[in-house]
Amino acid sequence: MGRFGSARIFTAIIAMLVLAIVAAMLGSTGSAAWLVAIGGIIVILFATGETGSAQRALPETTPAIPNDTEALLEAMAEPVLIVADGRISSANSAARALLGSHIVGEDARLAFRHPAAAERLASGTPDPSEAIDLVGIGGRESRWEMRIGTLTGNRRVIRLIDRTGSYATERMRVDFVANASHELRTPLAAILGFVETLSDDKAGDDPATRKRFLKVVHDEAHRMQRLVDDLMSLSRIEAEKYRIPDAAVDLTKLIGEVHGVLRDNGGDRGKDIVVEIAEDVSFISGDRAQLSQLVHNLVGNAMKYGRHGTPVTVRLDRGTGSMMRLSVTDEGEGIAPEHLPRLTERFYRVDSSRSRALGGTGLGLAIVKHIVERHRGRLDIASKLGVGTTVTILLPPAPIPLSSKSHISVTERD
Repeated sequence: MGRFGSARIFTAIIAMLVLAIVAAMLGSTGSAAWLVAIGGIIVILFATGETGSAQRALPETTPAIPNDTEALLEAMAEPVLIVADGRISSANSAARALLGSHIVGEDARLAFRHPAAAERLASGTPDPSEAIDLVGIGGRESRWEMRIGTLTGNRRVIRLIDRTGSYATERMRVDFVANASHELRTPLAAILGFVETLSDDKAGDDPATRKRFLKVVHDEAHRMQRLVDDLMSLSRIEAEKYRIPDAAVDLTKLIGEVHGVLRDNGGDRGKDIVVEIAEDVSFISGDRAQLSQLVHNLVGNAMKYGRHGTPVTVRLDRGTGSMMRLSVTDEGEGIAPEHLPRLTERFYRVDSSRSRALGGTGLGLAIVKHIVERHRGRLDIASKLGVGTTVTILLPPAPIPLSSKSHISVTERD
């Protein structure tokens, strides 16, 4: 009831008292009774009607406050849940996608099925700064970090942070150190062993034995040098991965130079290289030294793993859109489908013994992948057992107009 409504009621009461006094002065007559009755009705209607109108005219002073909890949860990209009395009362879409839509209303311990999480939820005042590591939620290799905070009304808020990526990165770092140590230790052990043998008077005095052992030492030392060179190249490429190269590189000329080097130094296999370059290709934005290393690695791999006497075809043309497409195809044994996703991992080999025998370090395609990523390109590897393998690279063109291009079409084979 408003202030004006109270004033009108007070006025109505005074008016009734006045009517009562007038009725008393008139005495016990019918006119007096009618006067009091009619006046009372009028006063009551006046007071209640006006008061109701005043109440309806006044705006609500305390509007209802909307519940924004659900909207707040949905605005969070990470899985977030609210637990009340041990049960999940709310969960955003990320949490439902991870744990299932049935978790709302379920016991929180059943949703996570993790002893440490259940113990923390049961504790009186969980510390939000203390994290719980969860393994296997949403996938066998997934890693999540759980943090629990306290809300009013004996409620808990649970936040899940995806740590799968950082865990995989750490695992790759550990594997890389272990693999690099193993790759360096193997040739080093061979070198030390043969040097120790050569230091023996009997073995050292035999020219044939000495020559054979020295050749092994030489080959293993060169293998270590190649490995160290590849590791340093990979380190430099990764250090520059966020700096986009902006020099205009003529891939036509670069491929011709690489072809000349491999043709002269690749023995009989160098004559199997076939280069096909379209007329409408353009320069690309790139790092010339890294692109030269990319082409060397791809053509070198095709020469090593393709069958002797079969062509190694290098093509350069326009791909989808404005991208330049470089492809290298060999006719070898091919690669099984299960190996294809892992070919660009460091030190991954389909056949370790064969790769080492051919002088591979296990880093060639890893270097290619990082060079392509730095140039904001795309890498695709397709292979068929018994037929061969094709590696395709898509690279963006340089943003400068070019008036003319050279055309190269080389086919050199025995």
